[in-house]
Amino acid sequence: MEGSDLNFTITFLIVTIGWLLPIIIILRSSKTSGGEKLAWILLIIFVSWLAWIFYWLLAPIKKS
Repeated sequence: MEGSDLNFTITFLIVTIGWLLPIIIILRSSKTSGGEKLAWILLIIFVSWLAWIFYWLLAPIKKS
């Protein structure tokens, strides 16, 4: 692999993981469920990191 191919691959992996991380965190979270969780995930897909910040600030906290 050439140096530029390796750089592209590493950059692509970092960006992909960075984009998928909020979705994975919301899927595993117990703060929301059902349709609300789906709405947050759709917001993450279309609005990206800004929606994830709002999720952390606005998602209801369920009592144990």
